[in-house]
Amino acid sequence: MHILQPKHIKLKPEEVKQLTSKYNISVSQLPKIKMTDPAIPEGSQIGDIIKIERNFGDKLRVYFRVVV
Repeated sequence: MHILQPKHIKLKPEEVKQLTSKYNISVSQLPKIKMTDPAIPEGSQIGDIIKIERNFGDKLRVYFRVVV
């Protein structure tokens, strides 16, 4: 992982349930990220949800992607 690369974290199943219920969405409605993306954490499989944390100035922004 490069120092400028945003942090990518694989979510646990209970975190996925909380995410989908909080935003009232299904996993298929999330934006996609390819399995071949070098930023994907090791051990990730198709269908896993990845949490991406990006710093913008003094704010932390969080994005979610599903691995395809």
